[in-house]
Formats: sequence, structure tokens, C-alpha cells
Amino acid sequence: MRVENWLYNIFPGILLLLNLSCTSKDETSNNQIKLPAGFKISVYAENIPNARSMELSESGILFVSTRTAGNVYALIDNDKNFKVDEVITIASGLDMPNGVALKDGDLYVAEVSRVIKFPQIETNLRNSPSFTIVRDDFPTARSHGWKFIKFGPDGKLYIPVGAPCNICLSEDPRFASIMRMNANGSELEIYSHGVRNTVGFDWHPITKDLWFTDNGRDMLGDNIPPDELNRAPEIGLHFGYPFLHGRNILDPEFGSQGDTSSYSKPVQELGPHVAALGMEFYTGNMFPEDYRNQIFIAEHGSWNRSKKIGYRISLVRLNGNEAISYEPFAEGWLQGESVSGRPVDVEQMPDGSLLISDDFANAIYRITYER
Repeated sequence: MRVENWLYNIFPGILLLLNLSCTSKDETSNNQIKLPAGFKISVYAENIPNARSMELSESGILFVSTRTAGNVYALIDNDKNFKVDEVITIASGLDMPNGVALKDGDLYVAEVSRVIKFPQIETNLRNSPSFTIVRDDFPTARSHGWKFIKFGPDGKLYIPVGAPCNICLSEDPRFASIMRMNANGSELEIYSHGVRNTVGFDWHPITKDLWFTDNGRDMLGDNIPPDELNRAPEIGLHFGYPFLHGRNILDPEFGSQGDTSSYSKPVQELGPHVAALGMEFYTGNMFPEDYRNQIFIAEHGSWNRSKKIGYRISLVRLNGNEAISYEPFAEGWLQGESVSGRPVDVEQMPDGSLLISDDFANAIYRITYER
């Protein structure tokens, strides 16, 4: 395990201080980020420690979670010039509050073992807002314990519970799953099984099917297994973990125990160990038409590969429910083996531009297109 990841797990505050002292927006020079012709990248917000998941309110307030910092922020662009000029810490000291979601004016935050809610958050931003506990009986295991959350078209809150290990078969069926519940915490159920660790999902804007990224296991070498982009159109599907990785890689320890014919295979195999996290279907009008309903994926970057990979935004193009291409869209945060940024999440703005969070450079970028 690299020192960086050991620090993340054991001494998150140390790594946060290292990032703050050693990294700035200037080190992530926009000139080094390669984009398709017509696209531009700029800094939307800086000095946002450990910026992770994002949720944009209808009024334009961007709520940003953290993993190691334990904070949740509200970012405000008061003069509407697409650059944040006010940052409010609305919560601190939380346990890996990686997930944020909005519903009916309430802000939901996912910690390791509970989901909390800040009622009518926009009216209480500056008043040290209090929260209520929606549900607090999720597993306490910290390995893959940080959670991405999002409300689906059915009005339910979807919550993953990652595997408590690199590779294992847990007796608790909640591990390695995507769960869902009502906004009040009732009727919790498992929606998808065999999901090692998803930290990003979205629903197709037309079919309303759930699509999600999934991180492949470690310690099988540099080039296997792949990360995955999966589609879950109905409840009850199993996506292979810990028995099957990608479309056809049997696990050396558990592969003989499962029925591979019953597993849902990935729509697209992603790069090995790219750490695919946030993803979003593009539905805006700013980008060219051929980007409509296609998937942008934040690849956070490998941590234990002999040669680094990822550290970019990738694009998966679809024809119906089939992937027809998988290609880099924004790259340059990785130069050789030198890292200047690690994309985490993707959030579309009302004007059709895309926001990208970066928990390494403590920044949020905005990608635009001009014809």
C-alpha cells in the first residue's frame, strides 16, 4: 500500500494538510488539461479541502462533501460570474461524509453508518444548521465505508454499502450492494447485489434505468481486473462480486463458488484500477448534440499500480444500452508519474457546463464549450 493511501486510512488530517500546503490551482495549470476542440476548463472554486461529491440546488448553491476532512460545504457564487466567492462550512467533524443529496429543500448527508438530514438547508446556511438522523443502522466497517448517495426517479434515496475488504464474501447481505429507502428512512431494501464499491451513479434521462461505476478488486496485477460501468434496470440483479470481475475474469479464491451465468455483465469495462467514481449523463444544451445522453466518468486514479493510470474525465458513448466507445475527455492531471489532480465527481450546471471536483488539488473546475 502506498504511503498516501495509508495516510488516508490512518491519518486523514495529515494528508489533508499535505495537500493544502503542497497543492494549489496554479499547480493544476489549466493549460496542461487536454480537451476536445472548443472546450475550455477554468477554476470554479479553490481552497475547498478534500472536495468530493457535489449537489447543486435549484438556486445555484453547490453543496460539496468531503471524505477525510469530515466537513460539508455550501459554495455560493453571489455575483453569478461562475466563480465561487463565498464558502460556508455547514457541518464539521462528521464521519467520512462523502455523500450529499437534496430533496424538497432538505440536505441529506451520508456518513459511514448513518444518513442525516439538514432541514430546509438554504434558509439556515449561516446559522450553524442542526440535523436530524434519518437512519443510523448501516454497517460500521470503514473499508469502502464512504458512501455516494442520490435520489432516484422513484423518489427513493439510493445508498451503496461497499465490501468491507479487498475481496471477501460477507455473511451480511448488505455488504457489496446498492440499497434504497424512502426519504424518511423507511422501507430499506437491497436493490443490487455483487457491487464491490460504487461511488457514483445516475439514471438514464430517457429510460430511467440506473447506471453505476464499480471499482474492481486489487492485488491481481497491473492490468486486471477492469473497473466497470454497469446498468441495473430492475431490482435484484447480481453484478458478480466477489466471484466474477469484468465480463469473464473468475476470482482466484471465490470464482468457483458462483454461477457466472446468472450475473449481469458490465456494459463497458473501464481501465484497470482507474478508480472510476462519479458519473453523470449529459443532458445540457451547451455541448454539441452528439454528447447528449452520453456518460461522463471521473476516474480518480490508481493507487497501487506500478504505472499510474486514470486521473482524468472519460466519456462513454452509447447506442441505446450498448457502449460504442470509451475514450478520454479531459486529461492532463497525470504527467508521467506526477499527479496534480484527482477528479472525483461530475455535476451539470443549468447552462450545460460541467463541474468537476478534485480532492487532491482542493478545487472545483468548470468545463465549457464555445462553438
